[in-house]
Amino acid sequence: MTIRRLLPALASLLVLITATILVTAAPARAATLRPVASFGSNPGNLAMYSYVPEGLPEGAPLVVVLHGCTQTAAAYHAASGWQKFADAWRFALVYAEQKTANNANRCFNWFLPGDTARGQGEALSIRQMVTQAIAGNKSDPARVHVTGLSAGGAMSAVMLAAYPDTFAAGSVIGGIPYRCAADVVSAYSCMSPGADKTPAAWGDLARNAYPGYTGPRPKVAIWHGTADYTVAVRNAEESRDQWTDVAGVPATPTATTQLPAGTTMETYGGDRVRRYLVSGMGHGTPVDPGAADEQCGTAAAYFLDTICSTYHDAVYFGLKTGGTTPTMPPSATPTPAPVCETASNYAHTVAGRAYQAGGRAYALGSGQDMGLWNVFTVTSLRLVRAGYWTVGC
Repeated sequence: MTIRRLLPALASLLVLITATILVTAAPARAATLRPVASFGSNPGNLAMYSYVPEGLPEGAPLVVVLHGCTQTAAAYHAASGWQKFADAWRFALVYAEQKTANNANRCFNWFLPGDTARGQGEALSIRQMVTQAIAGNKSDPARVHVTGLSAGGAMSAVMLAAYPDTFAAGSVIGGIPYRCAADVVSAYSCMSPGADKTPAAWGDLARNAYPGYTGPRPKVAIWHGTADYTVAVRNAEESRDQWTDVAGVPATPTATTQLPAGTTMETYGGDRVRRYLVSGMGHGTPVDPGAADEQCGTAAAYFLDTICSTYHDAVYFGLKTGGTTPTMPPSATPTPAPVCETASNYAHTVAGRAYQAGGRAYALGSGQDMGLWNVFTVTSLRLVRAGYWTVGC
């Protein structure tokens, strides 16, 4: 065969080799939220999901995320903004998911002693998820954190109290102090109007979750909307009293900072405890859709467009180290400015933004409790999508 005839064949061979190299070198598919079938004895009968960014190195931090009632792990992952910062700042996520077989509303059973004691029930299941993630991802056992909303926030408090040797820090969003309730009846009274105890009494409840423990205590951030009618804002004060007492610091703030969306941040005892109060916000996880570094999340039911709590928690947990500039996940897009209406609960029902039942008003779509149905109680409602309103703007 002549050189002239060889050239086309060699060119074709070169194209084939190049294509093979490119296919071989193509990057792996992006990380996704994946179920984990087995992670121990699982006495609480929970489901586990894991999100591990591609190429995550050994010794990376781990964050455990606990959804609220009626939510799922996938829904919380999609809207909370944790994926954005896990990708950028290089840490793994574990989501515990409640099953309707345990609780018809998918609430973690934060009020049942058998699920909130160290070494038992749902609390132990979540601890077993941490053990599995540390072994499977080779996460750093000294940099494990926990966060949750509502029932998940109350369960976050459970984990901080029962497993202070596991978690370096945690975040309680719209939650309740540890061991406020011991059954369904007391759970409702703890939610609203809330329970009143001395800081020492609250602190003893948390310390008794692991008697004899003398090691370091986790840092705790507390988030609450001032217009939360599902879990009374009083719980933010009682939670503050509990965790400052556990930390051995005064319940008087050492600093107060004003943040976006009418958010007040109080710090206690050299930043051992933080309390965030979001003015006018109802019951939900504070998010702030957008592409800026400090923005995150998607506005939806119980994800309220105010401030990116996930960003502030990730920084508080010490996760903002190295990595890249945070970017929105491909599936997440900024949402337009919200439509907000402030009026009496009676006016909201007349306008079709709410409905009344049993003398109380409820937001249309989300069903969030707005308080008494009358012309005196004033509520701010935000339009998430057509026919779907949530409390707080």
